[in-house]
Amino acid sequence: MKNYDFTSKFRAAYDHAIAQYAKGVREAGKLLDPIHTAFLAANGITAQHMFDYAEDQANGGEPGYDNALAIELVRRSYFLNAQGGKASKQMLDEPKLPAKTDAVRGIEWLPRIIPKAKAKLRGELPASLMFCCGGDRRFFKAHDILPSEFLGMVWRYEHDDAALIDWVVKSSAGK
Repeated sequence: MKNYDFTSKFRAAYDHAIAQYAKGVREAGKLLDPIHTAFLAANGITAQHMFDYAEDQANGGEPGYDNALAIELVRRSYFLNAQGGKASKQMLDEPKLPAKTDAVRGIEWLPRIIPKAKAKLRGELPASLMFCCGGDRRFFKAHDILPSEFLGMVWRYEHDDAALIDWVVKSSAGK
């Protein structure tokens, strides 16, 4: 079944990635077996995403299964519903990202995380970047924002950065 059992199949792929990383596998392309890789690809998720989760989990104890699932549910929904199940052919140009110290309305990292989140949503993140990396997690914690909720709001305000920024300012002020 394609939809109803997504979470259990995602859990199996996630657990497999965590176990393989713990055994010393350090390449995204070797982390998962072909069944997991095909399942993820059919849902707009790459082995690189799973590698990033496994690596950060092993090295820092975050972001954890719950955050990974919630993030990938948003990505999956966008992939299936907005992209019609077709992967984007574009890739975010990492050197064009705003600096980590850039700020908008006094909020550092926000100018950087918006294009990163859009790229995550669209499946356009290069392997060198991770949505919900350590820097992103510091931003989310500082502003009391759930990573998957932010990604959902990026979808909602996909073409209106000002509205997204307003939402972040309101969310941050209410913490």
